[in-house]
Formats: sequence, C-alpha cells, structure tokens
Amino acid sequence: MTQTPKPGPVLFDLDHEPAATPGTAPPVPDVIGAGPPTAMQNLALRAGRTRPASLLGRWFWLTAGALVSFLVTLAAYNYVASLLASAPVLGWIATVLFGAFLPVLLALALREIAAFGRLRRLDTIQKAAALARAEHDLPAARSVLSQLARLYAGREELRWGLARMTDRQGDIFDADGLLGLAETDLLAPLDQAALRQVEGAARKVATVTAIVPLALADVAVALTANLSMIRAIAEIYGGRAGVLGLWRLIRSVLTHLVATGAVAVGDDMISSIAGGGLVSKLSRRFGEGVINGALTARVGVAAIEVCRPLAFHATPRPAVGALVRRALTGLFGGAD
Repeated sequence: MTQTPKPGPVLFDLDHEPAATPGTAPPVPDVIGAGPPTAMQNLALRAGRTRPASLLGRWFWLTAGALVSFLVTLAAYNYVASLLASAPVLGWIATVLFGAFLPVLLALALREIAAFGRLRRLDTIQKAAALARAEHDLPAARSVLSQLARLYAGREELRWGLARMTDRQGDIFDADGLLGLAETDLLAPLDQAALRQVEGAARKVATVTAIVPLALADVAVALTANLSMIRAIAEIYGGRAGVLGLWRLIRSVLTHLVATGAVAVGDDMISSIAGGGLVSKLSRRFGEGVINGALTARVGVAAIEVCRPLAFHATPRPAVGALVRRALTGLFGGAD
C-alpha cells in the first residue's frame, strides 16, 4: 500500500540557474520602433542629417562665382569703354555711376560677411555650451560666460544682467549652475523680447487671415510676418542678419523645426484648435486664423531655439499653446 504524499509547498533547485538582476535581464522589446518608420520620422531624420560639403562642391561654387564675377566685370568694362568711344559725355556719366555703385556693392558685401560672422559666433557659443554641459566642464562653462559677456558688452539693456552674472559666477563651481546663471540673469530679458515678437507676428497673421477676404493675402502676410519675425529674433540675440544671412537663418530654422518639432506641431495644433473650436464653428476664416497664428508661433519658437546662445535648461522652453493664447486673447472669442 503506497502512501499518499501530503500536500505542501513545492521546492525547486535553483543552484544551477543564475539569479536574475537588472543588469542581466533581457532588454524590453521596442514595440513602437519595430515597424517601418512613418513619413514624419523619415522626414525628421533626413532633415536632421548634416553632411559636410565635399571639397569638389566647394571648388565648384568658388570657381563658378569667380567666373560669373569676371564675366560681369568684363562686360561692364567693355560697355563703358565703347560708350566713351562713341559718346564721351554718356561714357563719363556711366563711369561716375559705376564708380558710385562699386563702393556701395563693397559695403553690402562686407555687411553680409559680418552678418555671417555674427551667426557663426552664436553657433560657436551654442556648441561650446552644449559640450560644457554634457561633460560638466567648469572651465569650458566659464569660457562660455566670457564669450557671452563679450557678445553683449555693448547692450545697454543688459548692463544690469551682465554685472549680476559677473558678480555671482565666482560663487558657483559647477558647469550646469554657471550656464543656468547666464540663462536667468542675462538671457531672461532677451527671451521676453523675443516672445513679444512671436506673439505680435502670430496676432498679425491670425487677424489678416480672419478678416481680409482677398485670395492669397494670408499667404503673403504670413510670409512677410515670419521673415520679419525671424530677423527680429536674430537681432535680439545678437545675430543680426543680412539678405544672404537671413536665408541661411531661415534654412536653419526650418531644419530645426522639422528635425525637432515635426511631431510636436500636431500636439500644438490639437490644443490650439480645441481652444478655438467654437470660433471655427462660427466662422471658417476665424478657425484658419487660429491655425495660422499657431503655425507662426511654432516657427517663432524654432527661431528662438536656433538664435539663442544657450539651450533651454534652467528656464522652461516656450509653449506654443501659451503663446497663442496670449497673442489671441481678446482677438477671437474662443482663443482664451
């Protein structure tokens, strides 16, 4: 007669199985990224890639520019010489006009070179600050503060912030604290001025879109308002741009907008449209005004992030929804 085992706990021998730890546990499968990337992700990845210009490409543009300049100069010289031979009075008038035009052209070229230099200076400070923050490098952070002090030395509205930053930086002994000090004491007034520019541009675009019934009027106003806003933001942060520098800045803003905020635009639009839902039901043009104003604000935030010497860490990044609400308060009934 066999004896029935008594019920009780079952024991397993785990001597041959290593104990699971957070270090030896298998990674969690990435379900979101397992499938093929979406179109927005592909667009953001392509826009975020930066390829250095090849040596052949640089030489192509350099020689092409030199050739075009030589041909234009030769054509102008031949024209003035032939005019002097056939009609001396008209030839001397053309000579005087060309003599007055060349210094102006040279001054414009020097201004464009200076504009590129200012934008490059902002880029250099941004990269140095990001590297100092990532490596917690205190001497590098102090060097960034010195560059900021030289950049804004002639700004009367920043005199108090510069003095306060200079007095307090000796009491801080970590890179994050020094860069945060520069954000709060030095860049805060500039941030407020830049946000006012963004709110004004968003209000202007939304108003014209909602009120003016002319075809393509909202497109023209949005284009001019965005260009003026980007230029004003660059001037606020010390990167005043010329004509060519403005196009370079626009390209940087659009690249940053797509690379870092393409998906966030959808969330911002949802909150903005939800805020103006009653308005969009009452008038389609008012709803379009809210949307265009939100898009302008999104471009303005991207321009601030591109032109700002330091990335947002100690101070919060501007929210597009809050900017749109402040810009359109009282303009549309549902905007607030």
